[in-house]
Amino acid sequence: MTQLLEILPKELKFIVEVKKQSSCLIQLTNNTHHNVAFKVKTTSPKKYSVRPNVGIVDPKSTFEFVVTMQAQKVAPDMACRDKFLIQSTIVPVGTTEKDITPSMFAKDNGKHVEEVKMRVALISPPESPVLSPINGVLKQGPFFEPSVLKDPVENRVEILAPPQTIAKRCTEKSDKRKKSAHGIPTPICCYDCANQYHGGIPFTSLNT
Repeated sequence: MTQLLEILPKELKFIVEVKKQSSCLIQLTNNTHHNVAFKVKTTSPKKYSVRPNVGIVDPKSTFEFVVTMQAQKVAPDMACRDKFLIQSTIVPVGTTEKDITPSMFAKDNGKHVEEVKMRVALISPPESPVLSPINGVLKQGPFFEPSVLKDPVENRVEILAPPQTIAKRCTEKSDKRKKSAHGIPTPICCYDCANQYHGGIPFTSLNT
């Protein structure tokens, strides 16, 4: 049977900063000709929120939801063992989000329920503000702009002064150099010039 939902990214990645929330966007793609209902569960329901955590993905369409890791009071263990489970099943045409119940995802009477487990990866915060997620959401995967993972050089726009201007600036600084009371020249700042060059833990349903 064709996979009901394609899920991207394959792993949830969160940038960890003490006392700050971190989010990532998940995209579900329904490549079938059926309406597919989904539900999200996690091993740590108090640590994460998912909006929305249930939904209907129309045939040949996509659906996005955001997973948010709550702000941590202290730096967590970067070897995170948290996991998520995304369940999906075919539902009749006309089914809405309000019609979704836990029984829809019960594997009984030969009903097909697809389950995909996702790991959580914690990432240290970037040093440069240029690498911060857009609007606080870390977009990942080939369908998204991986703003956090890009080479910072590609994202930085730097305006360089012409060589003549740089030389003139250095000359002016040299001319203005003065000696201290002890007769030792004060240091010259040439910064402008120099810078040119899972398992075993039960999954818990998230509250809506």
